[in-house]
Amino acid sequence: MKNIVIFGAPGSGKGTQSERIVAKYGYEHISTGDVLREQIKEGTGLGKTAKYYIDNGQLIPDTLMVDILARTYDGFGKVDGVIFDGFPRTIPQAEALKAMLADRGTDVAVMLDLEVPEDELMARLINRGKTSGRADDNEETIKKRLDVYHSQTSPLIEWYKADGKYHHINGLGDMEKIFSDICVVIDNAKSI
Repeated sequence: MKNIVIFGAPGSGKGTQSERIVAKYGYEHISTGDVLREQIKEGTGLGKTAKYYIDNGQLIPDTLMVDILARTYDGFGKVDGVIFDGFPRTIPQAEALKAMLADRGTDVAVMLDLEVPEDELMARLINRGKTSGRADDNEETIKKRLDVYHSQTSPLIEWYKADGKYHHINGLGDMEKIFSDICVVIDNAKSI
């Protein structure tokens, strides 16, 4: 079993690369945004609680988010690997994920950090906003999202480095080269 945390700023290509990992390795993919929407749509107890926080403009507490991720993770049954996309974002979340996985006799195998220069992220996100119509892909909102990302990432990167799981991936350039670099890391990671 290989649990992979895919990490990077908005626009770094996490979703695109996650899809490619799933296609090549057959791993399951947990996108926190998708999971929340699914739990809310299904009207589960966890979904109702999450909806309450969202409707009141509050962040979902880490413990609730981990409970939702655990339910999704357990629903996969026996699989070769799972990609965590969008979680963790803070050290307490990383610690909670580690504890949740430890309860299941496993751990994160690797943390892939897709690094892309800020000017390129801005260009990608503005372009995505034009093509997808996403309201949050405008310059002002993007700057705020990148500021939040940068203020939360440094400690988490250092945390995964200290845990021996961190792998830098140059997220700029040819998509095939980026994916090839990711595959080298995954292929060399030990199953846990």
